[in-house]
Amino acid sequence: MEKTEWYLEYELQYNRPGLLGDISSLLGMLSINIISINGVAAARRGMLLLSREEEITRLKSIMQTMDTIEIKKIRKPKLRDKLAVRHGRYIQSDADNRKTFRFVRDDLGILVDFMAELFKKEGHKLIGIRGMPRVGKTESVVAASVSANKRWLFVSSTLLKQTIRNELIKDEYNHDNLYIIDGIVSTRRANEQHWQLIREIMQLPAIKVVEHPDMFVQATAYKLDDFDYIIELRSDEDEEITYEPLNNNFSQEDGFSMFNF
Repeated sequence: MEKTEWYLEYELQYNRPGLLGDISSLLGMLSINIISINGVAAARRGMLLLSREEEITRLKSIMQTMDTIEIKKIRKPKLRDKLAVRHGRYIQSDADNRKTFRFVRDDLGILVDFMAELFKKEGHKLIGIRGMPRVGKTESVVAASVSANKRWLFVSSTLLKQTIRNELIKDEYNHDNLYIIDGIVSTRRANEQHWQLIREIMQLPAIKVVEHPDMFVQATAYKLDDFDYIIELRSDEDEEITYEPLNNNFSQEDGFSMFNF
């Protein structure tokens, strides 16, 4: 049987000197390779392992007899597991909605890494990202696209100037591209040609990222349940995400010029 990746997480009950060395020696005796290891929470360590299932079963039975540690997880690794080992802590998810993930501005490196891993997956993905102005939403999406080696296209945006596209050229209809839609710009300023383009893009087996998804669903037949992931980005943990300031900005002529493609 071929070796596969596994994730092991354990909590220290008694952190005596040499404990990690003993665990590493045990893994070596069972012919289990350590890919990476890191602390993932207070008194918890996470390991990415390469092993056959029978060795993992033996490891689990042995570790359950040890009074210095307690096994918390031993499974095929999820994306959050890999990122936890890579960055030293778990991504925070919403307790009531498991597909909603929360970040603060200090976490931009983890956020970019997380989105890049999502972007690397083939096929349709609809991702929403919430956040106040100038918190780094669009910049993070673009950086993650570069990391994932994806070509990004602004369907609507305010990154430099207000951009609203009404059509794409032939080469831009590609399932390897990543399409970025600003829900507020599209809702407030777009015409029927733009919405027809969005409907076409939604049919493509490609990644779509919608900024301000709550505004987007108000103007379309989509619901928040249709999103595969919702990402929330705040300046700090206590910041409230509200659309009132954004609506006020769009109710005035604010000096932005508009590109109509």
